[in-house]
Amino acid sequence: MSNPVRGAISAEARSVRWLLGDFLGSVPGVEDAVVVSSDGLLLADSQDGVRSNELAAIVSALVSLSTGVSRALGRGGLKQVMTTMDEGHLVVMAISDGSCLGVYASLRCDLGVLAYQMALLVERAGHALTPQVRSELQRAMAVR
Repeated sequence: MSNPVRGAISAEARSVRWLLGDFLGSVPGVEDAVVVSSDGLLLADSQDGVRSNELAAIVSALVSLSTGVSRALGRGGLKQVMTTMDEGHLVVMAISDGSCLGVYASLRCDLGVLAYQMALLVERAGHALTPQVRSELQRAMAVR
């Protein structure tokens, strides 16, 4: 495995980043996507920008609030959160390891296509996000 502290990351970690980039380019209307750890840290982003940190913080807060609602109502675990605004949608899906995928899309985005493609990405990323890869991605984002 490469040394993530010096900016080089393993093939497994690169695949998570590649999956996000591919998702961004293949789903019309998607403007940004992030993978956030269960403790709220940005693991990967599609844009490599400051906005990704803001989006990760928002996604983390939504997941925390929604998980609290789920517990209070006794309705099981969190699967998806969707917020629709005047100019876009924010959709969050849980990944099996406790992390989540957050996607910001314009209003022109077909929500059915978005949900389907997000579900595919969550499945692929869930398999790739081993504890070792999550740790490596966290370290790589911290030195960026």
